[in-house]
Amino acid sequence: MSEKPSVLILGGLPNASRHLTTFLVPQDGEPLVSFIRVVDKYSVLPPTTYVGSAFTKTLANPVVNYQQGNLLLPATLTKVFEPPEGGKPFDYVFDCTGDMTFDRPNEIQRDHTAKLSYSIGLEAAKRKVKAYVRTLGPYYETPNDKPAEEKDDLKPRGVRGVWWHEGLRMLAGIPDLNLAIVRTATTYGPYNLSGIVTPRITLGRVYQYLNEEMKYLWSGDIRMHTIHLDDVAGALWAVAQWMEPLGRAKANEIAGETLRFHAPEKKDLLKDLEGHLPKDKDPVAPLFNVIDDSDSTQGSMGQAVADLFGINFGFHGFIVNTKVKVDFDNMVEEINIKHVEAWTEICLKSDPRIINPTVQAYIDGHLLAKYSICYNGGKIKRIVGYELKRPKLDVNSLKEVIQSFRVDGLWPNYQDTV
Repeated sequence: MSEKPSVLILGGLPNASRHLTTFLVPQDGEPLVSFIRVVDKYSVLPPTTYVGSAFTKTLANPVVNYQQGNLLLPATLTKVFEPPEGGKPFDYVFDCTGDMTFDRPNEIQRDHTAKLSYSIGLEAAKRKVKAYVRTLGPYYETPNDKPAEEKDDLKPRGVRGVWWHEGLRMLAGIPDLNLAIVRTATTYGPYNLSGIVTPRITLGRVYQYLNEEMKYLWSGDIRMHTIHLDDVAGALWAVAQWMEPLGRAKANEIAGETLRFHAPEKKDLLKDLEGHLPKDKDPVAPLFNVIDDSDSTQGSMGQAVADLFGINFGFHGFIVNTKVKVDFDNMVEEINIKHVEAWTEICLKSDPRIINPTVQAYIDGHLLAKYSICYNGGKIKRIVGYELKRPKLDVNSLKEVIQSFRVDGLWPNYQDTV
């Protein structure tokens, strides 16, 4: 396409959306788009969530339009699809919406994830967008010994996983939607607070301060596959460009995967859900995993953090792991109290002091549970031709995360050695 596409990015501001925006409108180069609109529930001026200084700078570019809006409201959803005055309709839609919180009730996940995404998909199909790319996190149970492929029928993990998966099935059931799905490993990179990596960087600093060995639960061979947010952005863009000339039917032939039914705990919640497909109907949609080449494990990730801070690293033994299995919630609370108290001390000893730290040492319990994130990333390389920009998680990439927080005044400088 000789003319630059017009892009609409919906939701996901704390994670993928801002990195995709800065990728499409780089500070040191020509924009890849003619116009880009980003819509989410948050305010950015003044900010009601952390977005990072790089995204704030990108907003100053005239081709970028940020709108604060509640996409759950039909009138708002219709309005954000309207092109700017004198502009062309949106070519690509990136659907980064959905509730990423692990322990939300079924009703909230249904409405804020599956139902919302389906409403967006219907509007996009009506507008005949050339590519509709849906983001998806690593919300499935995966075997640890063999990386899961896109064709594998994986069980969604928890309430969050069930409704994200059901939302995919509903989108795939929209026949005129040029849908492609990009499933990521756990994400990391500058300005990113979510996922597994940033909290573990923070814990490394805590154990350096305490002068103690940093110990993880479980074992070192549990796979924790990762992907840099630069590659999330690059992969989303590559998949949109791949989809445009093909259309849905051809894309399904090349990369379609069957999305099988996985029942939520409360099956009655499906009763009046518009777009819900019955159990015996298996829709098909293009699906791509995007994973780096690190083959990260608990052991390799922990060792990288330990090397960064010059601390010892190991794993808790049988007694502690057994106690965690018996009394998981209380053990997690004890661990978090220790970490948060130390992190608070570090932040208060910083100059200037950090009173209400944006970067936290508290870790949600589900991030400490025993599970693997293990995916095969070969398909997107083979079919789309995507080449990773950041193939390895290492000490330097962890330093980059800290530096982004340091620039924004969020990383404490007390006895800072990194």
